[in-house]
Amino acid sequence: MTLALPPLKFKRQGLLIQALTHRSSLNEKIGAASSYERLEFLGDAVLELIVSAYLFTAHPGLSEGKLTRFRANLVQTKTLAAAALSLHLDSYLILSRGEKRSGGHKNPSLLADCFEAVIGAIYLDQGLEAAKAFIVEHLIKPHQKLLATAQVTDHKSLLQEKWQKSHQLTPHYRIVNTFGPDHNKQFTIRVYLKGELQGEGKGKSKQAAQQQAAKAALEKGSSI
Repeated sequence: MTLALPPLKFKRQGLLIQALTHRSSLNEKIGAASSYERLEFLGDAVLELIVSAYLFTAHPGLSEGKLTRFRANLVQTKTLAAAALSLHLDSYLILSRGEKRSGGHKNPSLLADCFEAVIGAIYLDQGLEAAKAFIVEHLIKPHQKLLATAQVTDHKSLLQEKWQKSHQLTPHYRIVNTFGPDHNKQFTIRVYLKGELQGEGKGKSKQAAQQQAAKAALEKGSSI
């Protein structure tokens, strides 16, 4: 299997195959021996670092709160999914037959996760500078307009800004439940301050559930 991700060529194609392998395919023994999920975990951290550093350098006059909101605009599910589609990752996803029939290759949450997994694979295969070049070329440059708009109601960033000012602490999110088939999975996430539950949210992606949990915490407002 080969996939063109200009200007990168993978030294270890196995990493790329793993980044595109959905766990639904593992029982059918196609793709990699493990799914993209571990690489997604790594890629998410690399993505946050690169985007944060880029915004910090490119916008020296912006406050921490504004930088946080700009970052949220760039790394939201629909933006990452759009970047994945621009690279035609949907054509390369390794899914079970049932997942394919249900349209899993067009699932925005899955596409966003795999985009992050590809970033993780690039980092392991080529290093941080290659991952940075990939993110700038395929995410930041095509979505520059998002940096000048407020298209996202970013409850996570607002909550973080509020708690940093009032408590010098950041929110802690915890997944408490996942249910449903792979193509229509639902997440339940709770947000805590000093170990105390402040809000709960549900959504079709972890990001969406976190946003709802943050919204619930903000609505709680006066008690925190």
